[in-house]
This record gives sequence, structure tokens and C-alpha cells, in this order.
Amino acid sequence: MPLFQRQLYAAALLLCLAVTARAEPLRIVTEAWAPYVYEVNGQPTGLDYEISAEVLRRLGVEVEWQFLPWKRCLLAFEQGQADGILDIFRIAEREPQMLFVDEPLSDVEFVLFYARQRPYPYRSLDDLRDLLIGTSPGYWYNDQAFRDSRLFSREEAPSHEANLGKLVRQRVDLVVNDRRAGMYLAARMGLGAQLGYNRKAVGEDRLYLALRRTPELAALAERFASELRRFKREPVYARLQARYAEPADAPVAARD
Repeated sequence: MPLFQRQLYAAALLLCLAVTARAEPLRIVTEAWAPYVYEVNGQPTGLDYEISAEVLRRLGVEVEWQFLPWKRCLLAFEQGQADGILDIFRIAEREPQMLFVDEPLSDVEFVLFYARQRPYPYRSLDDLRDLLIGTSPGYWYNDQAFRDSRLFSREEAPSHEANLGKLVRQRVDLVVNDRRAGMYLAARMGLGAQLGYNRKAVGEDRLYLALRRTPELAALAERFASELRRFKREPVYARLQARYAEPADAPVAARD
């Protein structure tokens, strides 16, 4: 093998070894958003957490997980206090600072939840005229028409739980959330019988793992994507998806 090729091979090998032999654990921040990632008795769990933890275990990477409100997750990353963010939407404005793993973790579908005693059918933006819609701080809703519409008003809540609480107390007319996350949260709060959701989505997106832009983490991002694709073809991945399917006592969809 020519000397130049040997040098390239050695450099790549050293970079890979550096990723798996970090002096400190990989610091990943996230916000609780069941069923994708959340805590039970102080321990992280959830579909995307289990997928990511297994992939990183296979890669030999030790991880330190931290749960924070979403805006604090973004701030911790910006200030260099975190190496990565779990379950973040990939948008152009974030690309200069964040290195997104090419393979997504999950697909999400944003829908509008309503209180069953006050259903608001949704088929077009005009149906939302003069309504007050609960949103989550720092969250990105990728449908531009919905995001920029002035037909309705928006009100942020400090948490997803607070949003649903405001909905049942009639302090907002609708709440926008991912369909599966909203169903899980409503069931966990015991509100499934009081809530429903409109089947028509107001947007769809994907959740990713994003890392800081360093040579070491760029190598990890490539290896993570490759291992994640491999993992998705295995039976254990299908079992994970089934385990985090729609929960019992969840809100039901409105009839079309």
C-alpha cells in the first residue's frame, strides 16, 4: 500500500478510536416528550431514547443524558455545555451550528387536539379563524402556512402538560402537538376521555440526533447513521415500534 494511503488509513483509524475512547461521556440533552424520550422514576426511557442508547452502546460510546426544557436544551448546546441534542427537527437555520445525523429517528405528525365538549373541526386554515391555539415554546412547526398564519392567535405554555391542562379548562381552543406524543401525554394525565384530535395534520416532520460540528463528532455521526440503518432492519427494532404504539385510553380522532 502506498505511503499516502497508509497515512490516510491511519488517520481515519485514530479518529474512530478517539470517538470510542472519549475522555468524557458524550453529553446529550433533550426534553421529555413521551413516547419518544421521557423519564420514569428518574431513568430515561422512550422509543428514540432506546434506539439511540442501543446504537451508541454498539458503537462503544458512553453517554451522559440530561433532561431540560427545550429552550434550555438549545442554549446548553449553543454555549458548548452539550455535545448533542436528541429529537430535534432539522431546519436550515440550525445547519451551521449543528451536525445532523443523516438517518432520522422517528417521523412525527402534528395535529390539533380539542376538548370533546368543544370540538373544533379542522379541514383548512380558515376553520381556525379567531381561535386561540396552544403552542410549545421553542418548537418548530414546519408547515409554513400554519406557522405564519394570522387567522388565529397563539399562546405558549411552559410545558406540554400545561397546554393540555389549559385545553380542558377552556383557556385555549386547540392545542398543536405530535399525534402520538399528544395521545401518550393525555393518557398519562388521565385526560384521554376528555380530549380528541383532528385527523387532518397541520404538518409532518422528522426527529434527529444533532451533534456539535467537530471532526471527532462528524465521524461519530457517520457511524451512528450507518448503525441506525442496520438496526432498523432487525426484529428488535420492530418490537420497539410495537411497544410504543398507541396507548390505551388515548384521545380518539374526529370522524372525517
